[in-house]
Amino acid sequence: MKQLKCCVVIPTYNNNKTLKKVLDGVLEYTSDIVLVNDGSTDNTLHILEKYPQIEQIHIPKNKGKGNALKLGFKYAVGLGYDYAITLDSDGQHFPSDIPVFIEELVKSDNKNMLLIGDRNMNEADVLARSRKGNRVSTYWVKAVTGLDLKDSQSGFRLYPIKALDKIRFFRNTKKFEFEVEVIVKAHWSDIEVKNVPINILYDQSERVSHFRPFMDIARIVVLIIWFLLVKLFYIIPRNFIRRLKKKGIKRFFLEDFLRNGDSPRKKALSIALGVFIGLSPLWGFHTIIVIFLAILLKLNKVIAFAFSNISLPPFIPFVLLLSLQTGNLVLGQDTYVAKEDLIADFDLLSHLEAYLIGSITLSVTAAVVSGVIGYLVLSVLQPKKIIANG
Repeated sequence: MKQLKCCVVIPTYNNNKTLKKVLDGVLEYTSDIVLVNDGSTDNTLHILEKYPQIEQIHIPKNKGKGNALKLGFKYAVGLGYDYAITLDSDGQHFPSDIPVFIEELVKSDNKNMLLIGDRNMNEADVLARSRKGNRVSTYWVKAVTGLDLKDSQSGFRLYPIKALDKIRFFRNTKKFEFEVEVIVKAHWSDIEVKNVPINILYDQSERVSHFRPFMDIARIVVLIIWFLLVKLFYIIPRNFIRRLKKKGIKRFFLEDFLRNGDSPRKKALSIALGVFIGLSPLWGFHTIIVIFLAILLKLNKVIAFAFSNISLPPFIPFVLLLSLQTGNLVLGQDTYVAKEDLIADFDLLSHLEAYLIGSITLSVTAAVVSGVIGYLVLSVLQPKKIIANG
């Protein structure tokens, strides 16, 4: 742990029944401990007087676990630590599992990682409300990040605190929702996030939990809704542009478009969806709608997003012109609109009927045509699978 510059950060609030046992257990493995007393009103201060060898932070008034972790991490980084293992002081975690995190970090080539203890929530002695809360949290974390975690709420973790120090976290995530926030933002910052197996003990005679099922889950849900919006409007487009810039158009087309594992049919449907949304009269909402539908229909988000950009600002006058001319054709009208009129001075309301009908007709027709052409082309270009004879 000293070679890795790793300490243990322990937030505590009114856990006087179990705190001494936890501290003694951790001291068997390391003396590099930062304890954050989050405004305890029991005899926690009396217990901590017997541990002058550990670093202590005392908060006058309870503000929440998230706030305590943030303070502990900042303090630990100031002491020169790169990593911090956290565990709860309510006795549910076994300090003997500390080596599990260290061994996983040591054997990994990637040292930029966040490790979360997997408590095996299907065990019989785990409370039903804890299992339910973890399932809800884990489901939405996957929706935001794509991470296939088994346990997203465990407080027994190894944090890359030096790397996290560069990430900006919300000021008001002061309670349990911070543990969800750090997973999402770490993943978005290219920090590897994974579970490691740990043991768990739910002793109701000693354990004091401060998790409030309704309020804390509600705070997590609000945070997740915000993250979903950020993902739709920023993360997916950002990642798409990053891959495109890094690989170049040709390599991106070959690797991400042709060889990404999706069938020609799925890719063609993704093209059709992107073209349909891109040409539809949904200005200002193309990105969120196309990504939402791609997720809902389980299509290729990258391809759908790429083809929805058919209506990028430089192409808007041409899309408007085609929509109007198509609408006039369908309505049997002879109204002609020049491209110069669209740019200079154009009254859309006076041509609204023709535009809407033309836009819908154009988007449906173009989607069908591009989908069919895409399927035929991709079927030809799709790399053939090589079947080796036993």
